[in-house]
Amino acid sequence: MKGVVFQLLEEAVTDQFGESTWESLLDAAKLDGAYTSLGNYPDAQLFALVGAASTALNKPAGDVVRWFGNACIPKFAQRYPALFESHKNSKSLILSLNQIIHPEVRKLYPGADVPDFDFRERGANGLSLGYQSKRKLCAFAEGLIEGTAHHFGETVALGQSKCMIRGDAKCVIECDFSAGAKA
Repeated sequence: MKGVVFQLLEEAVTDQFGESTWESLLDAAKLDGAYTSLGNYPDAQLFALVGAASTALNKPAGDVVRWFGNACIPKFAQRYPALFESHKNSKSLILSLNQIIHPEVRKLYPGADVPDFDFRERGANGLSLGYQSKRKLCAFAEGLIEGTAHHFGETVALGQSKCMIRGDAKCVIECDFSAGAKA
């Protein structure tokens, strides 16, 4: 996994819980926390940090991963505003993952292993998002979707009709977007 993911996690944790919490998670996970954005690190290190956070917060690991995905969107929007500016809503941005966002990720972070997505639009506000990744971080994808909806002043209802964690070949995340007041 690219180091930028670990850097984003550190930022998210320190922003919401403080630097001492990040240090505590590193200690609990038995990691040194020296991550460079272009470096490659074992996926097991992310899962160790998630496990440490899950224990510390007494929350399921999936909830921690989902929170992290949600917390990443404001950071992505700040770092890569051009990826957001050409879109008027969440659905438009999400539908650009394969053609625009992931190719840009691969340019910025050579060797990045991004998930595979497929899409089926369901009316003006609905989207079925197929997700496949050896990491099985569908909760992260859900958090990213929630964060994207918040960014565009929308709300989103999510469900998963299929999930790799439950043994399915891929995850299918059902998204229903609606306009809301930007918080």
